[in-house]
Amino acid sequence: MTHDLITHVGFTAEPGEGDLRRLEASLARIVELGADVAELSLCGDDLIAGGRVLEGRAKRLADICAKFPLRYSVHGLILSNFMDAPNLEFQKAAALAMIELCGRVGADVLVHHSGHAPMAPARIIAGYEAMQRDALAEVADAAGKHGVRVALENIFAMDDAMFRQQPSQVAATIRELNHPHLVATIDFGHAYIETTRTGGDFLAEVSAMGPVAGHLHVHDNFGRPYSISHFYHQSEAIALGIGDLHLPLGWGDLPWEAVFDTIQVLPGTALIMEIGERFDAEREESIDRARALAARLNARHAAAVAA
Repeated sequence: MTHDLITHVGFTAEPGEGDLRRLEASLARIVELGADVAELSLCGDDLIAGGRVLEGRAKRLADICAKFPLRYSVHGLILSNFMDAPNLEFQKAAALAMIELCGRVGADVLVHHSGHAPMAPARIIAGYEAMQRDALAEVADAAGKHGVRVALENIFAMDDAMFRQQPSQVAATIRELNHPHLVATIDFGHAYIETTRTGGDFLAEVSAMGPVAGHLHVHDNFGRPYSISHFYHQSEAIALGIGDLHLPLGWGDLPWEAVFDTIQVLPGTALIMEIGERFDAEREESIDRARALAARLNARHAAAVAA
């Protein structure tokens, strides 16, 4: 009898940017790498217009996904924001359409970014958080009808003028709603940047998310906030080690072994490496390391169950 918590390891598929043939090629490569799960970045594939699923393109998407022996998750809009009062109805409509797409391809998780708003007094921030909770409850209800879990992801603020929930606050939101179709996505790279920016305790913050986490995003960086706003080449950001770099494991300095010796997650969790085809030559090494990290957590959990 297995007691594994992390059951699948894989990669994010490259968005087709309107060309689903690119997505198909990306999925074929993910299978070649030995992954058993792929995250579909459907935010970049022209599948939704004005909150409505485009039927012809959705059918082509489903046909492509059916070709591969993969479990699927879906990444929603990068700019998803349930604290966006002027556009909240549009935001919810897009998220509901993403859930419908999850159903079309058999994906069991929709990753949804936690919200942001201008920094404001506590009573105003509390209103933004209540707005997000109400929207999440509505969307999670819809997700349940498709057998999908919404996985709320922690993000970092760009500067002190932006409010973002800390990872532990994202976890608190999920615990407060206590919805069977709402879990957390721990993005370790995002947490590393944000806790550097705020002076927070990185391991404590990601550990706080663990008990409600049903999805993991893994990629490397140096935990350095955006002190430069523009780079002419991505290689310049990598050279300086600044920002959300999505590097192969080991290129940055995230303390991966310490993380996976500390956190707990929910059963059936997928570990998704958000490491793109730019680093294809390094992805085989990264999946080996990711499987070792998953085995490390699973072994610790099995030992605790047996004790």
